[in-house]
Amino acid sequence: MRSTPPLAGGTQGPDALRPLLATVLDALHKGAAHRGGPLPAGGPEAVTAQLHHDVGELLPTHGTGPEEALRTLVTALAEGAADPADPLCAAHLHCPPLAVATAADLAASALNPSMDSWDQAPAASALEALVTTTLAHEIYGTYPATSLAPTTTATPNTAHTPPTPPTPDALITTGGTEANQLAVLLAREAAEAAAPGEPVHLLVGANAHHSLTRAAWLLGLPEPVVVPAPAGTLDPAALDEALTELPGPKLVAATAGTTDAGLIDPLPEIADLCERHGARLHIDAAYGGGALFSPREAPKLHGLARAHTVALDLHKLGWQPVAAGILAVRDTTETTALTHQADYLNADDDTEAGLPDLLGRSLRTTRRPDVLKTAVTFKALGRTGLAALVDHVTALAHHLARLIDAHPHFELYDTPTLTTVLFRPTGATDDTIAAIRRALLAEGRAVLGRAPMDGKLHLKATLLNPHATPEDLTALLELVEGHTPR
Repeated sequence: MRSTPPLAGGTQGPDALRPLLATVLDALHKGAAHRGGPLPAGGPEAVTAQLHHDVGELLPTHGTGPEEALRTLVTALAEGAADPADPLCAAHLHCPPLAVATAADLAASALNPSMDSWDQAPAASALEALVTTTLAHEIYGTYPATSLAPTTTATPNTAHTPPTPPTPDALITTGGTEANQLAVLLAREAAEAAAPGEPVHLLVGANAHHSLTRAAWLLGLPEPVVVPAPAGTLDPAALDEALTELPGPKLVAATAGTTDAGLIDPLPEIADLCERHGARLHIDAAYGGGALFSPREAPKLHGLARAHTVALDLHKLGWQPVAAGILAVRDTTETTALTHQADYLNADDDTEAGLPDLLGRSLRTTRRPDVLKTAVTFKALGRTGLAALVDHVTALAHHLARLIDAHPHFELYDTPTLTTVLFRPTGATDDTIAAIRRALLAEGRAVLGRAPMDGKLHLKATLLNPHATPEDLTALLELVEGHTPR
């Protein structure tokens, strides 16, 4: 009779995991060595065929045992991976995760807390509260005197006592998409409370992330008003005009770190306009929010604290394994819109007895303790360590921009705002640029993105690898030049 497979938790779990981890680590090394570059060569068909060959029958009658299964599948996945830890894998907002964060994520998987009730996650729920409070105060800090006016009419304070300042909070999400969807949902609920029956109108820049438009669709809201972004950032004059013409409750979504070019909207001007027109403000800082950790880069986010809600993604400029999203709220009372009751998770008498209610912390029920890896990273690196990472990758982006600007056969789109650099071979057509990118992918030599700006297609390098060197950037440009027709 076969023995029951060992579990990862309990006092016996570490002993069961230890030999398996050695197998996994060996397989990761072997797969990366076989790949030999930032991604596998050959394109989708070749990668799929190789994976099927390596894995064989996925669900055999009799299993192979844990070591062989891990060795086979981890090696196959690593060999066929697009590896963001390779300096020439620079297409997307896809960071190489820190080893310390990844190790913490293993512990989270082994312990397997479920963040939907306190009795499934006692310490994890307390840690989540600590992390979210820390991040919320990191974003909002001390509220400026010109902070946005509330969207509901307040009762006059005849005693002239100062109003109680709002208490910021944050919710854990799977990323910027979920954070943006939650922000639109909270705006819809606030509008309904203030003006029942009047739908909130979402205004987004032409540069906004697609998840905002999808959020409006998902929530049954009117089609968003798209505000021009002629220079890649939202135009305040056009926003002013749109806010003036649009009736009813309004939500403006600004961007701090656009997907295509890493640009930051003029946040203080947008906040002024929202205040003047009584509109609510959400800032999608999924990419750019990580600049808060750097004293040198943080001033680019001036105005962030004036938003009602802010999206942040630490699996971008935070070097966390996926997922590590945040939605920060300026006032914790707004999260009460997510309140939901299920007797088996948050019975009223349990809540009254002091057991924390976790069900209103997300639209999801079962959730991983994704805060552990973030908490470990914060504790391990501290402010100076995080700042050094941010400063290094932004410096790399500026170095690459200078190399391109000085190159006789390349055109630089603009000086980078964050860590994204756009460029194109001089005189190349859009078709040629797309072909260069696909050729590098097919060869497994480099992973570059693509972005249309000013009516032209550009190659996009998103630099999030703190181990990349200036020599790596030179090699990247040499590969592009080598594939450019003359």
